[in-house]
This record gives sequence, structure tokens and C-alpha cells, in this order.
Amino acid sequence: MTTAQWNGTFGDVVVGAVSRWLRPGRSVAAWVPVCAGLSPALLTIAWLIADALQPSSYSPVRQTVSVLAGHAGTDRWIVTGALYVIGVCHVATAAGLRALNLRARVGLVVAGLAGIGIAASPQPVSGSKAEHLLFTGIGAVAITVWPALAAQRRAPASVLVSTRVSAAVSLAFLILLAWTVVETQGGASLGLAERVSSAIQTGWPFAVAVTLRRTTRTDPDHGGETRAKWG
Repeated sequence: MTTAQWNGTFGDVVVGAVSRWLRPGRSVAAWVPVCAGLSPALLTIAWLIADALQPSSYSPVRQTVSVLAGHAGTDRWIVTGALYVIGVCHVATAAGLRALNLRARVGLVVAGLAGIGIAASPQPVSGSKAEHLLFTGIGAVAITVWPALAAQRRAPASVLVSTRVSAAVSLAFLILLAWTVVETQGGASLGLAERVSSAIQTGWPFAVAVTLRRTTRTDPDHGGETRAKWG
């Protein structure tokens, strides 16, 4: 095989993979609920373990999880590693959630890449790092608006992605984000606000994935198309 032929074959494979990812469907891969569930579980476990390893001067109520993954944190690899895995899980979840529209899946990819960016740009011992703040902001916005992005106006595959529920959840997430932003202005509960917000927000894709997986299934007799278990 010549170089040109190999490049052409590789290009065809890449284009085919991207086309399949972009093509809408009704299916949810079996591994999606696992990947989606790992995100909130791993994040919570990581910060609980890391919290216990910090000196007594560290306060999980006042200080953020970023401190645990920053250069000033003790055993910072715990939270840093968790952030990398969570980022990958978001991207994998987006790849397998074909029952959702493209904007929702892209939004989850953005959240995942932001998480990887946060892990790759740890906070210095003192002060802040511009890249870290940028990725944190992008990730916070992406996961806040994600319920709205996942909304399905017509015949929603799950009640969790209906416009009414999606709007209510997005509003709740916006309130959580506002709380966190307010706490950044010298508040005494920034760490608490961040932990509560991230735990709830990262858990929503898991809830959506589980319900979509339960309400749709692959029909092997119709070329991989899916059909609803109800109606």
C-alpha cells in the first residue's frame, strides 16, 4: 500500500467515524450509564479522600476542589487523576448518547474537555492561573446549560429531556452557578457551593442516560434502529 493509499484509507476511516457520531439515532450504548455514573461518583470520592489527607488548615467549606488538585494540595494526584477520568467519561458518554440531539452531545464534549483542561492547568501555590480559570468557567457554563441543550420538543424519549423538565433543571443549575459565583466574591462557603453544584450537575447526565437506556432499546431486526419500550 502506497503512502497516498494509506492516507486515503485513514481519512476514510476518520470521516466514517465522525459521520457515524454525528448521525442522529435513538440508541444509547450499554456502557453509557456506567461512564455517566462514574463522573459524580469519582468526583465525590476523590475530594472526600483528598480532604482527609489535607492539613487541618484546609477547609472544604471555604476552599475549592481546585486547591486539592493544585500545587499547594497534598497528594494532588488524587483529584487531578479523577478530573482526567471524568473528562474522558463525559466525552465517552456523549459518543454513546445517540438518542440526544447533536448540540447536547457537543455540550457534553465541551464539559469533558474543560475538565481535562482544569486537570492539565493546576492552580499555583498562591494566586490563580488564567488557563485554569478559563477552563473552569467553560466547564461550569457547559454543564449548567446542558439540560436545556438536551431538551426534546417533540416526543421526548424520556420525561427528563422534555422541555418543561429541562427548563426547570436548567434554572436550578443556573441558581447553583450564581451561588458559586457570589461565593467567589469573598464568601465563606465557596468550597461548599462548588461541591454541591458539581455533585448535582454532573449527576444529571447520568440520570438522563439511565432513563434513556431504559426507554429505548436496539432492535436487531431493523438494522440497528431503536424503538421505544413504551407506546
